[in-house]
Amino acid sequence: MKAMVLRGAGEVTDDSPLVASEIDEPACGDDDVVIRTRVCGVCRTDLDLAQGRLVPPAYPVVPGHQVVGIIERVGAHVRDRRVGQRAGVAWIRWACGECRWCLAGTENLCPHFQANGCDANGGYAEFVAVPAAFTYLLPDGLDDAHVAPLLCAGAIGWRSLRLAELADGDPLGLTGFGASAHLVLQTARRRYPRSPIYVFARNADERAFATELGASWTGDTRDEPPGDLAAIIDTTPVWTPVVSALRRLMPGGRLVINAIRKSNADRDVLASIRYETDLWMERDLRSVANVTRADVREMLAFAADAGLEPTVEVLPLDDANRALAALARGGGLRGATALRVAAS
Repeated sequence: MKAMVLRGAGEVTDDSPLVASEIDEPACGDDDVVIRTRVCGVCRTDLDLAQGRLVPPAYPVVPGHQVVGIIERVGAHVRDRRVGQRAGVAWIRWACGECRWCLAGTENLCPHFQANGCDANGGYAEFVAVPAAFTYLLPDGLDDAHVAPLLCAGAIGWRSLRLAELADGDPLGLTGFGASAHLVLQTARRRYPRSPIYVFARNADERAFATELGASWTGDTRDEPPGDLAAIIDTTPVWTPVVSALRRLMPGGRLVINAIRKSNADRDVLASIRYETDLWMERDLRSVANVTRADVREMLAFAADAGLEPTVEVLPLDDANRALAALARGGGLRGATALRVAAS
């Protein structure tokens, strides 16, 4: 099958980390399904993988974990999936189901957690094999390209909003305005209609896009918003906005960092954090680790009920490197990007 493959840290170039390759189609295990990929969303975690901030257990590896396609084969033990169904794949590939975290409903924290497109080959390929229990039957209301970002950007945003613990009317801040934040804004406007939403973004085009989607105020990451915030969700790859965000929280406010990896380029800014001004008064700093299957299912159901529609640019699979390069440059991207692998 055709795939875009990350060969290994020693073979990566900045402009073309992925190599168009012909590799074997995946086998279908007894508990798996094999999905013929139609579309795969492009995520900043894919960029982390390509640039070496996130290291897979083995190379080569095929990235991609926002997969939409059609079930092509079904394993011998699978009873609740059928050939021909449209299904989705998210970041969570497997969790043990037996540890204290899985039993408590937080399988995202499982010490044996596995991720699609990292611990096993993902969706930048014509076929992907995934445990059937970690796939999602998709609502009919959204086409392939528009449902793909919901599987990660939407689901991780959903989890971030839960950790933000907003009450309707509480002011919410968003730092960075990419694929996840543009879905968080639309979700928050529907769930918390009285809450003002303030967006901090370096790029003027991103700020204009946020205004189009209903932001109450937009500014640069260093600008002062109209007032202190009950919660801020950070989706940036760097540390400077984190330090700025802490200083904009009201007492008892919550900063939720939605990123698997952060760049070390501006790490020195963390030395400027002062307990008495930035953390005292029970300000809370939280991270989002992965997603659960419940996060994905809830996001999909909400999007279908609320008519939520991501803004998506669709590129051919061969343009995967161009999509990652655009993410790396940052600034001016409108919503999410997805790769068209096969015709719908």
